[in-house]
Amino acid sequence: MGLVHYSSCPVCSSVNLKDVFTVKDFTVSEMDFLIVECKDCMLRFTQDVPDMGSIGAHYKSENYISHTDTSKGLINSLYKKVRNITLKQKRKLIESITNKKAGRLLDIGSGTGAFANEMKTNGWDVTGLEPDRGAIKIAKELYGLELEETNKLFELPSESYDAITLWHVLEHVHSLQEYIAQLKKLLTEKGRLIIAVPNYTCYDEKVYKQYWAAYDVPRHLYHFSPQAMESLMNRHRLKIIDYKPMWYDSFYVSLLSSKYENGSASWIGAGWNGLISDIKALGHVKKCSSVIYIISG
Repeated sequence: MGLVHYSSCPVCSSVNLKDVFTVKDFTVSEMDFLIVECKDCMLRFTQDVPDMGSIGAHYKSENYISHTDTSKGLINSLYKKVRNITLKQKRKLIESITNKKAGRLLDIGSGTGAFANEMKTNGWDVTGLEPDRGAIKIAKELYGLELEETNKLFELPSESYDAITLWHVLEHVHSLQEYIAQLKKLLTEKGRLIIAVPNYTCYDEKVYKQYWAAYDVPRHLYHFSPQAMESLMNRHRLKIIDYKPMWYDSFYVSLLSSKYENGSASWIGAGWNGLISDIKALGHVKKCSSVIYIISG
């Protein structure tokens, strides 16, 4: 198995790095991974992750909901209920920021196709990319979607998409700089790039620290702060024009985090921590447990 060892920051190339703590892979391998922080751009990243050719084994779990669409367990069942609520909200957001009721959408990391299907059934011309063949099969069975494998990204025609969405996907991408450069090429002149990622500067991370579920090592290669995302976009001459909250994430992440820390989910304690996290982010979206970045070319 090949490993990726960073001697400089994958976002800003700084060598001003510090070790933070080790985090366990609670989902698959139970291996420990070191989290490192760039003191210049404030990116955190997972050190010595499996390379692109060997990371796949770390996604092989029936509990990994984005690839299996499982409802097994109360937390996954709750996740799916909330997802059904947020699908319409996401569509409304895309319509608002593009000023289009229908257009061309590229959805990267489509999983089992719930969001791509929401957009397609509401008139959008959707290209969905997904690396996991099992998830592609499920998307076909559930929605009749013909998702394509992610390597298709670099074959798509330039200036083709009014919106490109990555819902909790960018933190998984090995070729980070190459991806952002390609996404910029694929946007139309007035197109918008929408990137949603966890935000380690939130309150719930301060509570759970190395048990914070959104570290999700080694599947999450990077752990973004708003400053790190701004640095990445600036490097590619892209501009973050707005920040949107993902209010439900603090509750879901806190539930999983409490399970990792204590062996079982603490519904009351996790609910309280999720609520406090959201309250602290009111009027301060950059402190939300997960942040949606709206980006223009």
